[in-house]
Amino acid sequence: MSVFQHNILEGKIALLTGGGSGINFGIARKFVEHGAKVALVSRTQDKLDRAAAELSPDGTCARGFAADVRDPDALSAAIAKTIEAFGKIDIVVNGAAGNFLSPAALLSPNGFKTVIEIDTIGTFNTCRLCFEHLVANGGVILNITATQAWIPTPLQVHAGAAKAAIQKMTQDLALEWGPMGIRVIAIAPGPIEDTEGMSRLATPELKEKLESKMPLRRYGHVDEIGDAAVFLCSDAARFMTGTTVVVDGGQSLIGSAGFLDFIS
Repeated sequence: MSVFQHNILEGKIALLTGGGSGINFGIARKFVEHGAKVALVSRTQDKLDRAAAELSPDGTCARGFAADVRDPDALSAAIAKTIEAFGKIDIVVNGAAGNFLSPAALLSPNGFKTVIEIDTIGTFNTCRLCFEHLVANGGVILNITATQAWIPTPLQVHAGAAKAAIQKMTQDLALEWGPMGIRVIAIAPGPIEDTEGMSRLATPELKEKLESKMPLRRYGHVDEIGDAAVFLCSDAARFMTGTTVVVDGGQSLIGSAGFLDFIS
């Protein structure tokens, strides 16, 4: 059931990187429910086709365009296909990400570099290449970051560095592009049920321990991140820019203590 009473994204066109699965697919689903049309961008066309068909069997509200966010030429082609299919871009969601657990002492330079390239450079590439379309009529950029950006987290030095850079990028772009009518905002999800990221990062035993310490005593749901994204990308949030909205059930309030079991 929707928490909103009407299609507050009616007529909007959204491009979502990493939109074929997980939290980003959940955001895309909420966008379509509330009147938007979506272009899903990730590396695998078959996966995108299945995701788009689930959102819109007739293809009128969702399309998938394969591109690696690290490749500006491929990304530009996907953006051009979005414009060809839907006529404009009003909303950009930067959700493409890479992550894995690794002690810093065992993390290869290439592993660190890969996460930075996907998360941080990929986010910049998408923002920069969509700029001319967003500035035409005003628009919203929503960056997906994580609480690792400011909470020291074991086995996550690469992801934490990447997400901290995205948080800072959100502020700087909001400052520069606000006068041009573009809002730039971020969401930092906490632990979310049934996502690939959490299945990689926590065993059932660790999940239970972390939940027992969280103020709301549970993991979040993909739909709860989707609802927050709908609000932030709608006119209801038209005076919000440059900030990171934490949607984590209070997990960040307990700081690093919540993660000590990961290395004990």
